[in-house]
Amino acid sequence: MRGNVIDLAIGVVIGGAFGKIVTSIVNDIIMPPIGVLLGGVNFKDLIIKLKPDMQMPDGSEISTLADANAVGAPVLAIGQFINTMIDFLIIAFCIFMLVKGINWVKNRERTEEPAPEKTTKECPYCLSEIPKAATRCSQCTSVLPEPEAVQP
Repeated sequence: MRGNVIDLAIGVVIGGAFGKIVTSIVNDIIMPPIGVLLGGVNFKDLIIKLKPDMQMPDGSEISTLADANAVGAPVLAIGQFINTMIDFLIIAFCIFMLVKGINWVKNRERTEEPAPEKTTKECPYCLSEIPKAATRCSQCTSVLPEPEAVQP
């Protein structure tokens, strides 16, 4: 039981660190080139204002998530949502590949056990199962031909 708890704790710690790495990859490596390809969009600041008439205290438009948070404007942070979804998809894909790899290793280790040698035979008269070395059927008492040689 202790080993399983320790394994679980290690998995949680490594999973948390892995999540931070994936978040950094998405925010710092994947999304900037995509933003440039889409015309200079910064996905962190991609928002939809729920109150379009709200403005900054100096009268300028609210254009970033930081601006909206500063004045308390209600917004839908679409860019943050897209980043989080990409984080999730990357982590889900990595976990999927890890589980597939573990299952592949387990299936490779599992070897087919040979079928056990049959120790019975069928009576030619009543078709019941009897021991291979029997000379007489226990069901119909028929005398059987010589028993098959039992191999060691």
